[in-house]
Amino acid sequence: MKKSIFKIIAKINKALLPSYSKRQLDLSKATKLQLAIIGWRVYITKNALD
Repeated sequence: MKKSIFKIIAKINKALLPSYSKRQLDLSKATKLQLAIIGWRVYITKNALD
């Protein structure tokens, strides 16, 4: 159940949130909001894969 919810959220993230890896964003120059989005995506992806 938990894993399926994270998979759904991951698909929503992919559709709505920007991909900073495609834009080649330098993490040292990222704003706090960009870092928060990256952290959120990592958390959701990690839980969707486990």
